[in-house]
Formats: sequence, structure tokens, C-alpha cells
Amino acid sequence: MLEMRILASVAVFLALCTAPQAQTKKAGDADLPDRFEIGRHTFFDFGPPNDYYEIFIVRPALNGTSTVARILLTPRASCLAPAKTEFTTARLDAPMADLLKRENPCTIPENDLHREAKRCKHCPVFSGATVAMQVPCGSRTRIINAKVLEQDWFEKTPNTPRNTRWTMDLLDRLDKATGPGVMEKPLFQVDAAGGASVAIPDDEISHDLSSGKYDGLFADAPDKASALYLASQQRPADPVVQVVTVEPVAPVTVVQPRYPLIARLAHVEGLVSVSFDVNAAGSPENLSFEGGPGLLYGAATTAVQAWTFPVSSAGQRVHATIQFDANCPSPAR
Repeated sequence: MLEMRILASVAVFLALCTAPQAQTKKAGDADLPDRFEIGRHTFFDFGPPNDYYEIFIVRPALNGTSTVARILLTPRASCLAPAKTEFTTARLDAPMADLLKRENPCTIPENDLHREAKRCKHCPVFSGATVAMQVPCGSRTRIINAKVLEQDWFEKTPNTPRNTRWTMDLLDRLDKATGPGVMEKPLFQVDAAGGASVAIPDDEISHDLSSGKYDGLFADAPDKASALYLASQQRPADPVVQVVTVEPVAPVTVVQPRYPLIARLAHVEGLVSVSFDVNAAGSPENLSFEGGPGLLYGAATTAVQAWTFPVSSAGQRVHATIQFDANCPSPAR
């Protein structure tokens, strides 16, 4: 009987010792996620472009390292700044735990995130970034949102909340690994060569992006990531310049006007009317414009002065019309 009592006491003692340990395993002790994606929509009150969309795809690699792929999507800002996709990959000499600073994003309280997002509810917002981090948390996927304000970037003592600062530090490390980013972009982008857009070489990432898998990372942004990527893969239309009429004498040689870059950037187009005299050498002189956008007169003058006419038409007054089409549709949101 005594032995049975002793055994029962030991069992109770062991139960008391082990029960608290089992109960103290909270959500904060859950395993760190081994992968994540981050969407960052950065917006500025200057430009164009005014918006940039970045997707960071972070995965574990061999020997305690991690890999990151960055997709930078830029909406079309003008005819000379078409939609662009830039793709970069890098290896980080750190395991996922070190990259996350051993902070488990699955255990960050939702109330804390909501409070941080509303910390400056009535502040004027000119530039900033909205961030969405997607992580697997057990059997579910969680989206962790953060808002980065101008003061978080530029003030010496911004008093940035804890979780927002942690997110910014993580993104700073990814930025440094993947090279020059949004902050290094010029204020106004003009690319007459048609842009630096690329097709993503990773078929899986390309498929996921074009099919809309990452659109949810930019839920409140004005553009969809999938639409931006597909637009960046389409060659923008070239401007068209056409000599419509030359009367009453047809030229021997015609030089087509070149579309001025500044005019196309400003979406200036239309029909230009010009008259001139033919001199004894068969060249135009005494040009006068009778209609059309003034920003196109210089290009028309340069071209017309290179035309030649039969010497027999010397002394005649010739009228010509030239059509300039920018082929630049208005940006769609």
C-alpha cells in the first residue's frame, strides 16, 4: 500500500512539473517561417513616375544561406517612359532566422499592426510606402501590413513603431543585397530607346506574377502587379509622322520630320500647315506656319528645308501639311 502511495505521489509530482511546460508553449514559440514574400508600393509626390511596385521573394538555400529575387515594376509614366520590369537575384549569407532577427512574424499581434498603421491618421501624406509581408504560419498564410511614412525615412528621430522599424530593417537588408532600388531612381524618367524592361527568366515566378498570385500584396494600390508585368512585355507604339499634302508642286526629295522628344513626352500631336517659296535652286525658303501645335514647328522646319523641288518650280508658293501622331494613349488605372 505504501509503495502505491509513493508511486501516486511521484506521478502527481511529475505531472505538476511537466504541465506548466506544456502550457507555456505559446504562439510566440512557433517555428519561424522558412520563406516569405514582401510587396512594397512606394509612392512619391514628384515624378512621373510616381509609383513603384516591388516584390521580394525570399527562400532558404544551402549551407545556411538565403536567396532573394526582386521584381521591380514601374507603371508607364509617358510615351518615353513605358511600363518596365526589372529582375534581380542575390544570395544572402544568413539563414532565415538571422534575416528575420529571430522575430517571428506569425506571432506579431494584429492589434499592434493596426495601431501602428493608424498612428498618424490625420497627417498629410505626400510620399511613403505600404508594405505587405506574406508568410506561411502553420496551415495558414498570413499577410502582415505596415505603413512607412515620410518621417520614417527623413526625420532624425522619427519615433517609428517597433514592428514598422523591424519591417524597414528587413527591407533595407534586401535592398542592399539586390542593388540600386527605388530611392536611386531619377526624379523624371525618359527612355527614348523603349525602356529597360525584361522578361523574368524564372518560369515559375513569371507564371505566378502574370497569373495574379502577388496582386494581393498591393490590395490598396492603384495598379495590379500582374497588369504592370504584362504591360511591360508589350512594345510601345512608335510615333507616326506623315507628309499628307504638298501642293501645287510635288517635291523631288522628301525628308520625313522627326518627332520631337519633348513634344511626345508632352503628348503634343496634330496637323501642321506650312507654306514656303521655292528658290532658283529648288529649295524651300520664307517658311510661314498657318496652323498646328507650335511645339512641332521646329521639327517641320528642319525637314522641309531639306526638301528639293524641280528648278522649273522656282518662284512658286507651295503649301504642305504634316500629320504628327504621338500614339500615346492616356494612362489607365
